[in-house]
Amino acid sequence: MLVLLPPSEGKAPSGRGAPLKPESLSLPGLAGARAAVLDELVELCAADEDKAREVLGLSEGLRGEVAKNAGLRTAGARPAGEIYTGVLYDALDLASLDAAARRRAARSLLVFSGLWGAVGVTDRIPSYRCSMGVKLPGLGALGAYWRGPMASVLPAAAGGGLVLDLRSSAYAAAWRPKGEVAERTATVRVLHAQVVDGVERRSVVSHFNKATKGRIVRSLLTAGVVPGGPAELVSALRDLGYVVEAEVPSRAGRGWALDVVVREVH
Repeated sequence: MLVLLPPSEGKAPSGRGAPLKPESLSLPGLAGARAAVLDELVELCAADEDKAREVLGLSEGLRGEVAKNAGLRTAGARPAGEIYTGVLYDALDLASLDAAARRRAARSLLVFSGLWGAVGVTDRIPSYRCSMGVKLPGLGALGAYWRGPMASVLPAAAGGGLVLDLRSSAYAAAWRPKGEVAERTATVRVLHAQVVDGVERRSVVSHFNKATKGRIVRSLLTAGVVPGGPAELVSALRDLGYVVEAEVPSRAGRGWALDVVVREVH
């Protein structure tokens, strides 16, 4: 099983340990593309703070993020699972998993990134600011930039099992499974169901969407469940207590779309 996650906008501070070792990151086939993005981002942020802030879409209050990016090569690094924070990662709570579940997380979780392309949760990276929606002056829009490199390495990383895609649309643009990989891919949408004037209404609420996705991944990891494909995932989630509605693809080369319906959000 391969689980595709979005990063978090905010991130924990860099560590005090050794700086980034690019050659140690997962998916070594992305090394050249990573180096190009890192080079341009560091150069941009070191040369012109105002231009960098404009390119990165940062407010005046986030000016310090530019200096952070300028020092990426020498900043301390921490496991990506500690760097990424926010609602999904709070619900996932990797640090509290038992040893077996942490090993499963290390094998199966990939976090997409405008800077790194994608990294494993145990890969050591510094804190940074560069979303997939950024358009760098030299490389262009990162969502488009990453499509070629991702297409060359992600099918092999997906192996022969389930691909559980929990990414937001901006990060999904960097790699869309195709062919037989798509057929064993399941995307998840979380819907909040409420009864209003006797009629059930459903809506997507960003905060609870992220939190529920984090809980889903945690549930699978702690239960040691490794579904072989989308149909098995639906059964596993229902066994774990989730209300799941599945849209089965109508033709070859398409993935499954799953709605997880929650009535109480927290």
